Amino acid sequence: MTADTPLGGRLEDDDYPAYTMGRAAEMLGTTPGFLRAIGEARLITPLRSEGGHRRYSRYQLRVAARARELVDKGTPIEAACRIVILEDQLEEAQRINAEYRRAANDTSGSSGSS
Repeated sequence: MTADTPLGGRLEDDDYPAYTMGRAAEMLGTTPGFLRAIGEARLITPLRSEGGHRRYSRYQLRVAARARELVDKGTPIEAACRIVILEDQLEEAQRINAEYRRAANDTSGSSGSS
């Protein structure tokens, strides 16, 4: 297999569902039951293989790892999932605000230099 094959590009993609439930649980040091629970709490939605098996992306594994950190500290799983969702929403809002500020600065900087 060479780097030119379609699979080569997919493995670099954070959203490509490359990991089975067993492998994902092993990588996180948790159980498949934990992954099912955070799926039921709608923190992550794994894709399904043609055979119906759950498949997880690297992005989903990072999200699951954050939830596991909170659960390991004693946070109930439903609360941990909500916290992770809110953290993700806050990060996105901050990114959007930064983009708006940059655009506003670019606009005000260019109109005053004439």
